[in-house]
Order: sequence, then C-alpha cells, then structure tokens
Amino acid sequence: MFVFVVRRAVVSFFIVLASTALMYVLVALSGNPLKDLLEYNGPGREARIAARTAALNLDVPIPGRYVLWLQEVGTCVAPGGDECTLGLDRKLRPVLPQLDVALGSTMRLVIAATVLALLLGVVTGVVTALRQYSTFDYSVTFIAFLCFSLPVFWVSTLLKQYIAIDLNTWLQDPQMTYASIGLLGLVAGLIWTIVIGGDARRRLVVAAVAAAATSGTLIVLLNVGWFRRPALGIAGIAVSALVLAFLWSALFAGLRPRTRPVLYASLATAVAGTIVVALAQPLMAEMTWLTFGALVLVLIALGLGIGYLVGGHTRRLAMQISAVTAVSVVVLMSVDQLMRAYPALFKATGGRPMATTGSQTANLNGTFWESNLDLGLHLALPTLAIMLISFASYTRYTRASMLDVMNQDYVRTARAKGLNERTVVVRHTFRNALIPLATLVAFDFAGVLGGAVVTETVFGWSGMGKLFTSGLSNIDPNPVMAFFLVTAVATVLFNMLADIAYAYLDPRIRLR
Repeated sequence: MFVFVVRRAVVSFFIVLASTALMYVLVALSGNPLKDLLEYNGPGREARIAARTAALNLDVPIPGRYVLWLQEVGTCVAPGGDECTLGLDRKLRPVLPQLDVALGSTMRLVIAATVLALLLGVVTGVVTALRQYSTFDYSVTFIAFLCFSLPVFWVSTLLKQYIAIDLNTWLQDPQMTYASIGLLGLVAGLIWTIVIGGDARRRLVVAAVAAAATSGTLIVLLNVGWFRRPALGIAGIAVSALVLAFLWSALFAGLRPRTRPVLYASLATAVAGTIVVALAQPLMAEMTWLTFGALVLVLIALGLGIGYLVGGHTRRLAMQISAVTAVSVVVLMSVDQLMRAYPALFKATGGRPMATTGSQTANLNGTFWESNLDLGLHLALPTLAIMLISFASYTRYTRASMLDVMNQDYVRTARAKGLNERTVVVRHTFRNALIPLATLVAFDFAGVLGGAVVTETVFGWSGMGKLFTSGLSNIDPNPVMAFFLVTAVATVLFNMLADIAYAYLDPRIRLR
C-alpha cells in the first residue's frame, strides 16, 4: 500500500500542478485587477496603482506570476519556510486567514450535509432494495427523482420562507387547531403505512394507530408547553437509549440465544450511561469542549468495559455494540441539553431562532450549549438544501448496487447454507454493495466542497463560495486560486481514499 500511496501522490501532484496552471491563466485573462483604480480620479491614485501592482505582481508576465504564486504555496508546505500567506488580495490583505475562515465555515456545512445524506441515503437504499417493487420502493423512487431534479436555489428559497420565516412566526405562539392536528395525524398515518407496508388490513391498522399516536402526542406537547421549553429529561434519555440498544443488538448481532450476551451488554450500557449522564448534570452548565470530550471518553470506556465483562464468547461483538450504544447515549444527552438551551437562545435572537442568513448570530455570548445550538440552527437549512440532492444519489446508487449483489452466486450460496437473512444482508451483501458507493462519496464530497456556491449565496454563508464569487466579481486572482487549490487537492485526495476503501471492502482487490 505504501508504494501505491507514493505513486498516486506523485501523479496527483502533477495533476494539481497542471490544473492550477490552467486555472491561473484563465483567471489572469478574465479582467484587469486595476480597472477600478484606473477609473479613480481622487488623490493617491498612482500610489494605489503601484501598491496593487506590486502586491499582485501585475508587472510580471502571467507565467512568471504563476511561478511566484507557486512559491507562496511552497512556503505553506515546506517546514521552516517564510510566513505563509498564499499571496495578497486586491486590498493588500493575506489570503490565508481569509481561506481559514471560509474553509472552516464550509467544512461544517459540507461534513454535516454529507454525513446525513450518506446515513439516510444508504439506509433508505438498502431497505428499498430489500422491498423491491413495493409501495415504499416506488414512493422513495419518486421522492429521490424529485429531489434530484429540483434546483438548489429554488429549494433554498422555499426552505427560507416556509421553515425559517413561517416557523419562526409560529414558534412565537405555538398553537394549532384540532383540524391541523388531525391533518398532521393523517399525513403521519400515510407515511407509516408506506413504510410498514403489508396487506390492506395491516395498512389500515398502522394508519389508524400512527394517526392517533401523532395527534395525541401533539395535543399533549402543546398543552404542556413543550415547544416553548423542550427537553428529553433523564427519563426520555433512558427510554430512548434502551430502545436504541435493542435496535443495535438486533441489527448487528441478532436476537438468537447465542448472541443474547450482546443484548445484555448493550442494555446494561444504556442504563449505566444514563446514570453517568444524570450524575454529570452539575457539569452541563459550565460545559466546554474539553469536559465534553472527557465525558464522551468515559462513556465509551464504560461501554467497552461492560461489553468485555458481559460479552462472554461474543466479547468482541459485545464491546463494539456497547460502544455504539454509549455513543448513542452521548447523542441523546447532547440533544437534551441543546433543547434546554432553546429558551435562552429564543430570547437572545428576539424570538427568531431559525436563522435565514449567516453562519452564526453576531455578538451572542451564550453558554456552550446555547452557542452550539445557534450554530446548529444556522446550519440546518443550508445543510438540508445540499443534502437533498446527495440523498437522492446515495439512495439510488445503494439500491442498484444492493440489487446487483443480491443476485450473485455467493449470496445464494450463503442462503443455501442456512444463514439467516440478517447475516446475509449485513455481512455479505451490504459490504460488497458499498464498493461503487465509495467512488460516489469521494467525488461528491469534493464536489460539494467546491460547489456549494449557490447555497452559500442564498443563505449568506461566509464560506468558500463567497470567497470564490467575490474573487471572480472583483477580478481578484489570489482568493480564486486559493479556492481552486483546496478543491483540486480535495478531489485527488478523496479519489485516492476511495481506491484504498476498495481494498478494505473487497479483500480480492490489491493496491500495487
């Protein structure tokens, strides 16, 4: 593998070199960076022209300018070199600090959108493949093609109007009529009917139960004022953790007598983790990333220890699933604390917690949870806008790949040997179905990193998109090249990681 990585790194270096050279020439020929100063007749005109000419090396031919820009990039790579700036912009400011801010902002957006789209898309794709030609399959197919065909700018505008603006207005006085509650109950019943499936009688029962449960839950939440002061509470965390522990054990280990210790270890981890969270409540008000990380490590270590002690002959699997359960407890704890921080953030934002522009609320001096809730609410809408297209792609690719693998001879052989369906799907089919998806994820992540320009513009997100569009509109080459350098490196890097993932997913593939 070492030889493969070195060879690919050398090839990738020349690819990035050639692409940046072409891009630099195109940017340099796109306009005159001195245009605004040449039209300026005020004092100091010549001095400003001279300063910008020197900063952007405009007195040097384009090939020479590109070499000087490469030297600036080299100072960022070579250890112990000069101060790294990635050049200066048209206002004589270093580009690197601007890139750091923009990249950090965009990475939050891209990682959140990619992870959510991948998880939801893969799970949905697997289920649709297992239930081929069912009502659920047809419904997901329709939704996937609909999401894939919708323009991003149009979706972003709708999200701002109906989720941000209208939802903010409703949150100021969360009330609903019984007709609205009944309508939402019917919609929930229809959704669960499609998901569960079955014969006509079963669908009718599912629809009735789901509609009644949804309507009843909404009435209770509205009457107790939950939408004004939401929280899960320790009881909610405990119940949710036990349910997740049962689901993780059923999915990854099964509920056979042989794997019963895995279930016991997972349930014990859920109970012990909830107790630790309850004991750690005094720390929540003064939480920092350091104490949060320490609490996460404690819970994971607790899960691994319980899995080791209770797992018996399935000790390794029990430790893995117990660790997953411990992470689930961390997620539930975080959701509970973020909900508890909502009233303070609601007051700090003047009753408009769902943000329509920007990446965070200016001058918000909140606690750890309030600040992170603010970042999450700013992240929600642009993440959803980007996620819809990726979700559609992952769903369709996963479904097609699963159907292709399920018809292979080794899958039929596994079933003929008497393996249960869960083992066939999880251990034999799913892993091999991920191979084509690895390529899609690699290119999609790099593409979203450089292609979230429209979404960032609509939501006023100060990220890579704004850096790129501002550089192009102002004929500012160095910020544009910084943007392109990051996207080019990300593309070749994730392409190489995809090839490495092939070898991990399929032992027959060797990297040479």
